[in-house]
Amino acid sequence: MTHTTPPEPRRWAIFAILLVGSFLPPLDFFIVNVALPSIQSELGASTSAEQLVISSYAALYAVTLISGGRLGDLYGRGRMFLVGLAGFAAASLLCGLAWSPAALIAGRALQGVTAAIMAPQALASVHAIFPEADKPRALALYGAVFGLASVIGQALGGILISLDLFGMGWRMIFLVNLPVVLLVLAFGPPLLKEARAPRSSRLDPGGTALSVLALGALIVPLIEGREAGWPWWSWPALCAAPLLAWSFWRYESGLVRAGGAPLVDPSSLRAPGMRRALAIALLLYALAAFFLLFSIYLQNALHVSALDAGLVFLPFGVGYLLGPLATPLGRRLLGDWVNPIGMALMAAGFVGLAALVAAIPVGVAPPGATLAALLFAIGFGQGLALPSLMRMITGRVVPTHAGMIAGVASSTLQVGTALSVALIGGIFYTVRGVHDEPAAITDAFIVAILCIAFCLGLGAVLGATLARRANVVPAVTGRSSGA
Repeated sequence: MTHTTPPEPRRWAIFAILLVGSFLPPLDFFIVNVALPSIQSELGASTSAEQLVISSYAALYAVTLISGGRLGDLYGRGRMFLVGLAGFAAASLLCGLAWSPAALIAGRALQGVTAAIMAPQALASVHAIFPEADKPRALALYGAVFGLASVIGQALGGILISLDLFGMGWRMIFLVNLPVVLLVLAFGPPLLKEARAPRSSRLDPGGTALSVLALGALIVPLIEGREAGWPWWSWPALCAAPLLAWSFWRYESGLVRAGGAPLVDPSSLRAPGMRRALAIALLLYALAAFFLLFSIYLQNALHVSALDAGLVFLPFGVGYLLGPLATPLGRRLLGDWVNPIGMALMAAGFVGLAALVAAIPVGVAPPGATLAALLFAIGFGQGLALPSLMRMITGRVVPTHAGMIAGVASSTLQVGTALSVALIGGIFYTVRGVHDEPAAITDAFIVAILCIAFCLGLGAVLGATLARRANVVPAVTGRSSGA
């Protein structure tokens, strides 16, 4: 895209502030996992309440991301970031002072909604305020933020609980957000530049309601269903999801014909290659099931301690942190091929891991160096694939729709996460059956990670078809065809 106005001179400072909104949501997802035993002990939370501490945040975050991104387009990305950040601070305070499981779940639900308001603004700003020459570096930093969150999330949770600062125990994993938020609120507002769509002054309420219903009908059963034993309501909800999605699409298309401003502009999703790029995003997070299943394999089949199991993931985190930093160089050398190469590297890493686990006796730990190399390759591949994929998606719309498509992209990743845990996790438990012996767990783990490799390989093929067309597809404003 050719810029007719000089780039925003403070764009890197603005972006650095907005990245806080991309860092805190994944951090608070990872950090709470290690605190669940302490929460259960102090608050007397039941197993179902513990699950809701996780799932209430994940579900509401996923279903409101599109609305959060569109709010930034309409009312200003800096303004909505600050609103979301302030709400996230209030929610974190509620979680940190929670006096009952219900209060903690309410705080987590509020965290999910407010995180969805602030998180898309950083990705949207890349397309809206950066010239083409700066976008690869900005997206590399955006991807590195996720890698950093994955590296320190669970480790920070364990450290804070063990330190027991001010006698607050697990509560510090939520209260630690407050100093960060206060610093941003103190110094950020003067820097944040308002950028919004020139038309429309309000959110599309009908589209918002239909999008939340459609995504909720899909995501809530997938997140809650298996843990709850697939209750009766999960199946009607899943069956209703396609009908609700179709109704949402028809409503938005009709709103455009009537001259209104939709939540999701159908012309943006018809941009050449857009639907294929979103399909790649859906396949990329097939990886999500791996973290749960690898922990089960390590602790139940190899009898590794929880602390040591967490340390095993460190090479993945280091690779995920370094991969995005290598993306600008990769784009200069390879263009849009960076994404399929990254996904192919991930797929190859999982195939190698399956072969490694299959080649050693049951119950014997894989060689440490080989395992670390494979995990590093998987993390590095994801670090390459994610920022380049976000550029492939956001670069296909005009800047005034950047927040909307950032929300769509982030929501697609969350749907991919839920599908991965439900479907690939379901395959794992089906293959394992009722047996809890190391052999059964090992066989199920191998089958599951080969399924992940297949999804990533398919994503690499789709990415290659896009990369063959052109390095950058021009942004569109009107109707177009193509997938």
